[in-house]
Amino acid sequence: MRVLLVDHHADFARAVKGALLNLGFAVDVTRTLDEAAAALSCASYDILLLELILPDGDGLNWLKQLRREGRSMPAMMMSNLNDLCKRIAIFNGGADDFLPKPVSTEELVARMRAILRRSMQMTVPVVRFGNLNFDPIARQVSVGGRLLRIARREVCILEHLLSRAGRTVPRASLEDRLYAFDNEVSANALEVGVYRLRCHLNQSGATLRIKTARGVGYSLELNGAASAA
Repeated sequence: MRVLLVDHHADFARAVKGALLNLGFAVDVTRTLDEAAAALSCASYDILLLELILPDGDGLNWLKQLRREGRSMPAMMMSNLNDLCKRIAIFNGGADDFLPKPVSTEELVARMRAILRRSMQMTVPVVRFGNLNFDPIARQVSVGGRLLRIARREVCILEHLLSRAGRTVPRASLEDRLYAFDNEVSANALEVGVYRLRCHLNQSGATLRIKTARGVGYSLELNGAASAA
């Protein structure tokens, strides 16, 4: 899942980004509303984390504009201004949640996951394919009920392949979902990630495989026995 964090406080943004990266989220950080608008113009996000007061404007007014434009991605606003009238205005303006600063990263992550669960309208947020289960909120992968220890980049690859299971996913689409803007992507980074994910699937006895469409991308398919069953 990809997160857009809009906040000009460098230490706070660094802490939140680090916590989310460790949990397997891809995170883009922007300091201003102009930068955030540019990010939205070239990428899609699963959730927006937005500071109320930014160097180039009011975050709430910007969120209201996004809602008028029909952008419905979940949004959590944050601010050290925590009076009742302001909180009411934030919720009426289209925010899904509000978190007063200073913010605990643990609470932020917990609230963010709650918002994502509601937005995905999942009672049990688990994707199943063959004997593999993937919890997109907890970022956990299991095969036959056994949890796998998989690096966050491989989890991101698996998540995107699962979202289009049985269809070929272009490599450019995988790279877009996999990396935040400020992460350098080496020429063979995607291939390495796919190789490692294949190893995890093979060693765990998963009844699915990653198929390569040479020069195009990858697809996730059930193996022969599982497909026949």
